[in-house]
Amino acid sequence: MFSPYDMNPGALNPLREILAECVDFDRFAQAPIKLFVTATNVHTGRGRVFRNADVTPDVLLASACLPFMFQAIEIDGEPYWDGGYAGNPTMTPLIRECDSTDTILVQINPIERSGTPRAAGEIINRVNEISFNAPLLKELRMMAVLRQVANTGDCEGKRWAEMRMHRIATPRMVDLGYSSKLNAEWAFLCFLRDEGRGAADDFLGMHAGDLGHSSTLDLEALLESSPRAFSCDM
Repeated sequence: MFSPYDMNPGALNPLREILAECVDFDRFAQAPIKLFVTATNVHTGRGRVFRNADVTPDVLLASACLPFMFQAIEIDGEPYWDGGYAGNPTMTPLIRECDSTDTILVQINPIERSGTPRAAGEIINRVNEISFNAPLLKELRMMAVLRQVANTGDCEGKRWAEMRMHRIATPRMVDLGYSSKLNAEWAFLCFLRDEGRGAADDFLGMHAGDLGHSSTLDLEALLESSPRAFSCDM
């Protein structure tokens, strides 16, 4: 294993220039859609959520900073790594700061895999998936518990309990290993785009009528001692 501080002492990242050239960050502050970007503080291990007016090229680099590939991104004097270690995604601002009572998760990391990984690459891939899924599953379990409480009151717990949850995912992600995250070939990116659009179309075809009325993600399965497959209701 190599450190990015040894292999890339100048902390060069071509994505910084691409972001600065292609994205108008000044427009984020006035954007009608709320944007929440999470990065993990290296010192504290806590996630920091950046909102529209706070988003810069460095914030986006920090949110995708894998510590074995890139040096930590410094923001306001603090180093940050990928936000997935603390929240993937962070659900709290979606509940506290948004008016919608429907949340749609677009999931790219499979939660379940059959078989036990044995090869080094397979082990690294599965450890990565478990680590990045853990914060999300923790928050979803909390929501499932709140739904079982007889009276959550009129405070924040009520909003968590009443949030309708949905998920868009594709089984094709199970076929892709960790190395696919490093694949920047145009044909592969087009494949991911088309696969995502197909999954969204399938979801809308089955559940468009549920939006605004009922959840399609079975959160209660997360509380069972022998949990069923974590999936959308069909």
